[in-house]
Amino acid sequence: MTIRQARAHDLPGFLGLAAQVEQWFGPMVEEPGFHDAVRRHIAGRDGHAALVAPSCGTRLLGGLLFGTEGPTYHVHWLVVSSRARGTGVGRALIEEAVHRWVRGPGEIEVVTFGPDHPGAHVSGARVFYERLGFVPAEAAAPGPEGGSRQVYRRAVG
Repeated sequence: MTIRQARAHDLPGFLGLAAQVEQWFGPMVEEPGFHDAVRRHIAGRDGHAALVAPSCGTRLLGGLLFGTEGPTYHVHWLVVSSRARGTGVGRALIEEAVHRWVRGPGEIEVVTFGPDHPGAHVSGARVFYERLGFVPAEAAAPGPEGGSRQVYRRAVG
C-alpha cells in the first residue's frame, strides 16, 4: 500500500471521503472552512500536514490531516473510504505520520466519537484507536451534528 504526502490535486479526493462520513461529522463538502483546512494541511503550513492512500484517478482510499508540532501531536481528521475500511489503510496512515513527524517524549491526541454516538460502533473508530494504543480520556465538545465526542491519547517515547 502506498502512503504519500497529499498534493493540491488531492482536494477532490478529500471531499469524496468527507461525503462518505458527513452523517457522523456534520457538513464538510460544501463548507469553505473545511476546504481551507484541507488546503492548509496539504500546503504544510503552521504545523499541519496531510497524507493520503491513493487509489485510481482522484479517488482516495484514505486521508489524514495531522498536527506535526509536539510534544502534543494531533490527528485532526482521519477517514478511510467505506470500501477500504478494515484493510489496514487507517493504520498505515497513522504509522506513516508517526514515522515522519512524531518525536517523543510526548503524546498523540485525537477527538473521536463518544461511546453513545451512533457512529462510534458503525465506524469502528473507537476500537480502531484502541488497537493502535490510544486510551480514552476526557469528554470533548459535541460535534457539529450534536453527537458526543471524546479525546483519545497515545503516549510516545
